[in-house]
Amino acid sequence: MILPVDVIRALPKTDLHLHLDGSLREQTLIELAKERKVELPSYTVEGLNETVFRPQYKDLVEYLQGFSYTNAVMVDKEALERISYELAWDNINEGVRYIEVRFAPQLHVRPGFTIDEVCKAVNDGLRRAQQEHAKTPEVAEKGEPLFHYGLIVCAMRFFVAPSSPWFGSLISLMSETHEEELYAMASLELAKAAVRLRDEEGLPIVGFDLAGAEFGHPASTHIEAYKYVHKNFMQKTVHAGEAYGPESIFQAITDLHAERIGHGYHLFSPELCGPSISDPQKYVNALCRYIADHRITIEVCITSNLQTNPAIGSPKNHAFGKMLESKLSATLCTDNRLVSHTTVTNELKIALDTFNLSFSQLRDTIAYGFKRSFFPGSYTQRREYVRQVINFYDRIIADYKATQNNAEQA
Repeated sequence: MILPVDVIRALPKTDLHLHLDGSLREQTLIELAKERKVELPSYTVEGLNETVFRPQYKDLVEYLQGFSYTNAVMVDKEALERISYELAWDNINEGVRYIEVRFAPQLHVRPGFTIDEVCKAVNDGLRRAQQEHAKTPEVAEKGEPLFHYGLIVCAMRFFVAPSSPWFGSLISLMSETHEEELYAMASLELAKAAVRLRDEEGLPIVGFDLAGAEFGHPASTHIEAYKYVHKNFMQKTVHAGEAYGPESIFQAITDLHAERIGHGYHLFSPELCGPSISDPQKYVNALCRYIADHRITIEVCITSNLQTNPAIGSPKNHAFGKMLESKLSATLCTDNRLVSHTTVTNELKIALDTFNLSFSQLRDTIAYGFKRSFFPGSYTQRREYVRQVINFYDRIIADYKATQNNAEQA
């Protein structure tokens, strides 16, 4: 199905896998770097896109290198609030009506700037944009769905000490041989802070995530943190199957109680199963069936996967096609709007052009994003919001079809 870009932009959409530190505006990064005396490879948009935020990367590790520059400017309330505010409006302006912004608070902690203050600064920026949007004529007069958001805090599979003063202050307490124990401690501390900020401060922290280079840093290190948020009724997602195989996805679901999977690209990669799996294809089939039966949603990031895994080659080889065939709950996301130079509109267009989605498949893909979100309100509020969104979606598609029919008859 071919759908004009302006129609895709008009449709209400979600982005459930959206990294704050990977989604700055280039000009904002430059301005913040100059103000905070952060050295960049270039101080022009063109120069940054040539040297850092390139169209293609060698692998995930190289892809992640650009975050050292973005995180270097995200060190105070003013920077975090501005970046969050701008990110909200970047989404609103392309029809995205619900986002879950994920970030690792411990990467932004500095002396005098705590985890609590980091989370509140991000929330302040998003909330300000939300309040402004609610007053626009599109909402007040035309009945567009309100913009909503949630926060997802990310535990890290590992830390790079020089770029993380918080981690650097802790690592001196332990020898290098205990690094995994230190990562576990950091994750548990974040889990406790997230629950407290949600319950005592009222912050819309809706989920807990595990991010960072997947290979060599197993999710099992973070079991206690996930057990803590699980017992406190916080929803969970895990980066899994991005740079490692199906067993990583299985571990995220079973050991960490993940309700959603970030990326999940290698779900259909039996060749990546370890030696303990006697029949890899059977294992993959069973895992896929389990995910389908339990409606575990996969946060798909096509452009990002193409950049971090050049072996994919083109969108037609992306696993999203197999997810559609298997009727999995999968929603399209950006991952990083800056690092991947993409938007939700662009990700949907790639899927439409590549996999020839029907109107029904497009509707399902967008609806999964709303239905499987970690919406901060009550279940009843989410159902009402989803119904409003779907009605608005159906109206846009009906108007488009009517216009097409009129054009054909003219």
